[in-house]
Amino acid sequence: MLVRDAMSTVVLTVGPAHTLRQAARLMSARRVGAAVVLDPDTCGLGILTERDILNAIGAGLDPDHELAAAHTTTDVVFAAPRWTLEEAAAAMVRGGFRHLVVLDDRNPVGMVSVRDIVRCWQPAHAALTG
Repeated sequence: MLVRDAMSTVVLTVGPAHTLRQAARLMSARRVGAAVVLDPDTCGLGILTERDILNAIGAGLDPDHELAAAHTTTDVVFAAPRWTLEEAAAAMVRGGFRHLVVLDDRNPVGMVSVRDIVRCWQPAHAALTG
């Protein structure tokens, strides 16, 4: 199975000036663990994860004043839609993360998470017998 078969195609994006609380609210409402951070001034692309938000709050930082830009990972490992799920899982294990932004011709077209991969690898009947 390929990344394109497992990825979420509707990707939550936030700007670098969103506060961590704003980003967390959007992530919670969409039930996702990560958002793509797009900076129109630099044409840069990063990722903000629930772990980034938890680390900031755990360090005593104020989520109403901390901006996404300060907590965004910009050295993002990207996946391609044609990758196998095994390739995506291996990249996640190597990098120690749970989400990959999926790019096609330098454009974000999806997000694949560990949950997406597990869902695809799980036998169809396991969800019913549960």
